[in-house]
Amino acid sequence: MTVAPPPQPAEAPQPAKPGKPASLWSDAWYDLRRNKVFIIGAVLVFLLVLMALFPSLFSHVDAYNPATCNLANARQGVTGAHWFGTDNQGCDTYSRVIYGARVSILVGILTAVITGVVGGGLGLVAGFYGRWVDILLSRVAEIFFAIPAILGALLILSVVGRDNSQKWGVWVVVMALALLAWPLVLRIMRASVISAKNQDYVVAARALGAGSGRIMMRHILPNAIAPVIVTSTLNLGVFISAEAGLSFLGVGIQAPTISWGLMIADARARFLSAPEMLLFPALLLSITVLAFVMLGDAVRDALDPKLR
Repeated sequence: MTVAPPPQPAEAPQPAKPGKPASLWSDAWYDLRRNKVFIIGAVLVFLLVLMALFPSLFSHVDAYNPATCNLANARQGVTGAHWFGTDNQGCDTYSRVIYGARVSILVGILTAVITGVVGGGLGLVAGFYGRWVDILLSRVAEIFFAIPAILGALLILSVVGRDNSQKWGVWVVVMALALLAWPLVLRIMRASVISAKNQDYVVAARALGAGSGRIMMRHILPNAIAPVIVTSTLNLGVFISAEAGLSFLGVGIQAPTISWGLMIADARARFLSAPEMLLFPALLLSITVLAFVMLGDAVRDALDPKLR
């Protein structure tokens, strides 16, 4: 008859290793690394940014320069030499699609950065100081809110865009979009600052003699900027699609600059006879917008404590 061994005493729990305290940013990064949507979106965005910075890595530009066209090869269709076919001027569509990523992504990033800095900075000031400063900035923002975004951008670009398209190029479109988009960021930042400035750590910093500038930059801004980051990331896809739409309407990016919106506009009249001219730039545009939307959704889920 076998005798069961006596039960072993349970091991005492090990004390936690000392380290940095958990924060919103460390918890967000921990969640993002395990979010499949974020990983897929980040990989797509990385490839698209790499394509915009180094288009020669993705295109056979040595054989077919995107700016070199031959009317004898117009609307040739998909072949071994022209993977996406050729356009109405006989230009290689594949190379032009690759090079078109540069303008679209540049417009999206520049507009998101400008609106984030301007709207976020003004929202920080309005939410922190309140009173007449808040009233003045909020009323100015409401004036811009009253202007429909697409109509306002069309009006601005139709007045100044064509005359300065060659001189300023992308910056005309960026400033037109940023001029109408910063009030949204201001509202979001203002609400976040109003919530943060009443927290105990701000009251303690003020009691210890910290000045307004130090309180804003060291205590309020790091704890209130998360919604602005989320909004700016989501707006990247919106700005990219807005640039394509304005270029499609003829008031955005102008030739000879390569843009997906211009390519789609040139291809619409020949869609039935040469659909690849429209489908491929539209597909790359959709993938780009989807990648930034996926990235923004994942960042929003990670930075919003209510969704944890």
